[in-house]
Amino acid sequence: MSIHVALNHVTHYTYDRLINLAPQVVRLRPAPHCRTRILSYSLKVEPAEHFVNWQQDPFSNHLARLVFPETTKSFKITVDLVAEMAVYNPFDFFLEPDAETYPFTYDAALGHDLAPYLVKCELTPAFKAFVDSISLKEVRTIDFLVGLNQRLQSDIRYTIRMEPGVQTPEETLTLKSGSCRDTGWLLVQALRHLGLAARFVSGYLIQLKADVAALDGPSGTEVDFTDLHAWCEVFLPGAGWVGLDPTSGLMAGEGHIPVACTPEPSSAAPVSGAIDKCEVSFDHQMSVSRIYESPRVTKPYTDDQWRAIDAL
Repeated sequence: MSIHVALNHVTHYTYDRLINLAPQVVRLRPAPHCRTRILSYSLKVEPAEHFVNWQQDPFSNHLARLVFPETTKSFKITVDLVAEMAVYNPFDFFLEPDAETYPFTYDAALGHDLAPYLVKCELTPAFKAFVDSISLKEVRTIDFLVGLNQRLQSDIRYTIRMEPGVQTPEETLTLKSGSCRDTGWLLVQALRHLGLAARFVSGYLIQLKADVAALDGPSGTEVDFTDLHAWCEVFLPGAGWVGLDPTSGLMAGEGHIPVACTPEPSSAAPVSGAIDKCEVSFDHQMSVSRIYESPRVTKPYTDDQWRAIDAL
């Protein structure tokens, strides 16, 4: 049983004069390893006079490289996709026997392959205190990760930051607040300092209103919702890359649609490229709508649907 949703995402830059756009790189196509099934995808770019080359970066993310031969006062990107929101269990994976409990170490060959995802930032005072506070007592690996993920959700207050870039772990811990990308990067670096390979993930988050209210705990969003989001993935032998969302304290599920997974946040920016010096206005719009719903226990056939079935 599943729900099909249509996501629309518009990014629009308006300039105060005619300018030259250097080649622009767009990272807004679901990544090859996305577990949520993508039924259709389209990318529309304005100005219409442009050349597009689809590429993959060293980490297998899809890139659209755009070249604009003429000057322009506007640059607009429209993404439309349809996703099948079939529920999956984020804990449905196996671990190699020697990785079932933490701490564990990667074997030499795997550690070599994961080297870019083990690069650590400086252990500044607040960050060092945080890493040192994490218990290294032997525990089930999944329990260790869930606990650390939930701790960051509890300790770091979520804020919306319009400023570009990502806070350092030191800044996020000192402020005790940050955007999703700040908390995601903090978790990436914490895991690396604990010997676990981790990468930064940029993508879409889709949250749908539940059919029925939860009997225990929060019911989640009251309306269907989508936005750009960032989280973390950790590499576990046997399972591969596993998503952790420290903003919510949950494992990544069917609503997490990765578009770029990289060792550094700068390589996962949705749009990057140089332009002439100018004043820029920015507009960003996102929406999600249900286009198909199969009957399910929490939302069975309506009386009209039963009558239509009886009439067959």
